[in-house]
This record gives sequence, C-alpha cells and structure tokens, in this order.
Amino acid sequence: MSQYIGQLNVVLFAPEDLNIVKGSPAVRRRFIDMEFGQMSAKYLYNISQYKAILKQRNQYLKQLQRHQAKDLVYLGVLSDQLAAYGAEVTVARYQFLQQMEKWAQKLHQEITKGREKLTFRYQTQLDSEQLSQDSETLYQSFQKLYEQQQGREIEQGTSLVGPHRDDVQFIVNDKDVQSFGSQGQQRTTALSVKLAEIDLMKEQTGEYPVLLLDDVLSELDDLRQTHLLKTFQNKVQTFLTTTSLENVKKDIIATPKVFNVTDGLVVTETTAAQTD
Repeated sequence: MSQYIGQLNVVLFAPEDLNIVKGSPAVRRRFIDMEFGQMSAKYLYNISQYKAILKQRNQYLKQLQRHQAKDLVYLGVLSDQLAAYGAEVTVARYQFLQQMEKWAQKLHQEITKGREKLTFRYQTQLDSEQLSQDSETLYQSFQKLYEQQQGREIEQGTSLVGPHRDDVQFIVNDKDVQSFGSQGQQRTTALSVKLAEIDLMKEQTGEYPVLLLDDVLSELDDLRQTHLLKTFQNKVQTFLTTTSLENVKKDIIATPKVFNVTDGLVVTETTAAQTD
C-alpha cells in the first residue's frame, strides 16, 4: 500500500473539512495521517506499523487488566516497538507541520489582508524542546514515559502515551481559534490549511496534486471563494461539484469546462470563453 499511495496525489476539500478546526483531535490526527501519508511512503509505513502495534498492545493491556495475562516482558517488547515507531511518527509530524505552517501563514495573511497571523502548535506528551531532536532521542523519551505510565495503563486497559493522543492547535493572533475564534476565523483557518496542502505537496513531490472541491463553495463567502478560486487557477487541475452555479464566480476561472448531470445524463455546457 505504501508503494501505491502517492502515485497520484489528491487534495479533497469538502464542507466537513471545516471540522479540521472545529472538530475533535481525532479528526485532526486523521487529516495529518492522510495528507502526510500521500507525500511520504516512509511516514505511511511508520504510522501503519504504529497503529498495528498499538492495537496489539491495547488488547494485551486489557488481558492484563482482567488478569488473563501476567507476562510483563511481552508488554515491554510491545512498548519498545511502539516507542520506536512513535518516535518516527512524531518527528515526521513535527517537521511536516512546520512546513505546512509556512504556507498556511502566507495564505491566511493574504485572505485577511494582513490583519491576522496563523500559527500551529503541535500538542504532544513530550516537552516542546524535545520535538526538534532526532528520533533516537524521542524513542528513549517514549520508553521512559511507558515505564512511568505502565501501572496506570494496565489499570485502565489502554495505551496512554504516544502520537495517537496528539493534537494540533491553530492559533490566530495568539488565541486558540477553535475555542475563541469567530466562525469566519475558523473558516479562514480551515481554508488556509487546506490550500497550504497544495503548495506543500508541490514542494515535497515536485508536482501539484489534483484538487477536488466537493460542494464547498456554498460554505464560503465571496472573499474566501474568490481567494480559493484564484489560488488554484492556471496551476492545479481541479474538479468542482456543486448543485448550483449561482454562487460560483465563473468569471474568474479561465476557460472552465462545465458539465451538467441530470438523471445520470452528462451534458457539456458551452461557455462564452469556449466559443471564442
């Protein structure tokens, strides 16, 4: 799977992507894993291995909790493996988020005309200064945390340490936009983050991804819609689905191809630009 994924990179933007900002930490972790996994086969492999070992470890912790098992040596083996893959995942996430922040900041400032500054804050159980260290150092840090939390983990029957509990905070003008941002700020942040993927993928892979916009324009006001359309114009192959063209600024899209689908029948609409 890791060899297959990444051959054709795709960025999907749908109304539910606003939950990247407003939703739970699990939503943001899934977003990170899906997008970074497209750009790095190594990251995809490491996160897949991490999740597989995490599942095994949680199952064994439940057996220990219920006194169905007693072998702490096996738990130590699983903890060691989880620490190794967890360190690789954490280092990669931190580096990717730093790179994505660079692009998102630029886009956010353009949309808000310089009135707002967007920053990312990677929340993990490790100290912030540890995140810039290598994976071997983080591996040792995770090992210590598993040793410290072993009693609690057996008592609760689940793994309490690792990147499966991480989160990303989006900070606008020094305030957490999820808790204190307006609806407009939350939408702008989500838009900036999603659009940052396009430039980040180009930077990482050497080519732009295909952009899929699934009925998302109806969720954006004129300012954000215009900025979205201008961002990908003339550089990103884009497929846009919508139930109505009334709110779509077709005049700023160069020679769009419009297809109407009615009862399964696809008809090409002829635009003025195409007939010139």
